Amino acid sequence: MKKFVWISLASFFLGVLLAGYIFVYLPEKKAAPSFLNSPSSPLGSNLYADAPQVKPDLDFVKVSDKVGPAVVKIDAEKVEKQSVMGFQDSPFEDFWDRFFGRQPQQRPQEYKMTVQGTGFFISADGFILTNNHIAEKATKIKVFTVQGDEFPAKVIGADPKTDIALIKVEAKNVPFAELGDSGLVKVGEWVLAIGNPFGMEHTVTAGIVSAKGRQLDLGDSNYEDYIQTDAAINRGNSGGPLVNMKGEVIGITSNILTPSGGNIGIGFAIPSNMAKKVASQLKDKGRVIRGWLGVSIVTQPIDQDLQKSLSLKSKKGALINSVEPGSPADKAGLKQYDVVVEVNGQIVESPTDLRMKIADIQPGTKVEIKLVRDGKDKTITATIAELETEDKTKTSSESAGKNIGITATNLTPPIARRYGLKTSEGLLITEVENGSEAERKGLQPGDIILEVNRQKIDSVNQWESILKKAKPGDALLLLIRREQDGRSQDAIVTLRVQ
Repeated sequence: MKKFVWISLASFFLGVLLAGYIFVYLPEKKAAPSFLNSPSSPLGSNLYADAPQVKPDLDFVKVSDKVGPAVVKIDAEKVEKQSVMGFQDSPFEDFWDRFFGRQPQQRPQEYKMTVQGTGFFISADGFILTNNHIAEKATKIKVFTVQGDEFPAKVIGADPKTDIALIKVEAKNVPFAELGDSGLVKVGEWVLAIGNPFGMEHTVTAGIVSAKGRQLDLGDSNYEDYIQTDAAINRGNSGGPLVNMKGEVIGITSNILTPSGGNIGIGFAIPSNMAKKVASQLKDKGRVIRGWLGVSIVTQPIDQDLQKSLSLKSKKGALINSVEPGSPADKAGLKQYDVVVEVNGQIVESPTDLRMKIADIQPGTKVEIKLVRDGKDKTITATIAELETEDKTKTSSESAGKNIGITATNLTPPIARRYGLKTSEGLLITEVENGSEAERKGLQPGDIILEVNRQKIDSVNQWESILKKAKPGDALLLLIRREQDGRSQDAIVTLRVQ
């Protein structure tokens, strides 16, 4: 019996040593178990392959070849003003004034600059999408294609609130890019950015979608829903396409976040779905028409404390901060502290979502708004009005061919409310040229032009029409109103056309 036990133990230890030798000292001869390579294996086939295979849908070359020919370089020439120190009139008077101690005055001086950017064709007949900050105030725009062609371009329309501009060249059968559905974009998917960074033409960079629905609060651009990407974007990429792996444009590159002026992997693109809506209106109307409800909303999403304080069932919705008197919201009965949770049956996810939903509604449309007031659900009906925009058309020599020393914009009720003005009609003077007759006669930014030549005036277009008809040397009779310390004072002023 003892002999049998010893034989068993010896066999066991010999087996262990043999197994250790095979697995430790002969790894190069170790073969994968056959069941791991079986097609029916839950772990998949070829687990021990030398290198992962690249998926066929990640063909950057194919996507670049498809979209690249539609991408163009844009040179926009602009005229900027800069104040410089100096004396007016002749050199002799300059010497006389210096001798007697007269101080030099600041005078505006014009200089030309060229802004470079990117755009891309969206139709075979020459329509191009780019950024508003590239095309705005441009006196001349040139477009350069990958094929080596050069075209002059004209601005069809621009929208500062989304930073989108539509321009056009006279060309036929040009290669164009297809606008995809940005609503289907997933965080983590591959994208390509194509553009002209720092003037380096037709540069392609790759990255992924880092985030969606970003808001940056950049001046006029307050309808923001940016796609964030780590694809390299630099100065000159603005207006170029952000493309998915199907070769569809899902965004227009617009901004970067950087402390150094160069790419650090945080770039932003305007979603293609927003670009489609804006481009369509710019093409048909030359401007974008948006719905207006007339409420100021708390920009921060609803947090746990607000949810508890306002007796809300969820954190979705938009909290009303204030209601403008006489607005559609005021007429419908919306109040401060109301939380809008649905518009026409669609859930309001956030403050930004409410702004977007209202903007997409055509003026004159009646909408059902579901809200929570004091913890109770309530539904009201409001008639959406049109959002009024500031007309920033210049009234100086750049636009009218005549110089009268002032720049003005339409005075509308929203602008009047913004600046606390009782007057809501006429033209608001935004700039007075240094050394001009207007400055010498005491006009200041903030003054309001009520009448010109004893005729009521209410638009920049009307003002420019008057200037175009006037001859150099003609005097214009202006009725000016100045509001100060809650009081208003009218004055009659004459200005001579230069």
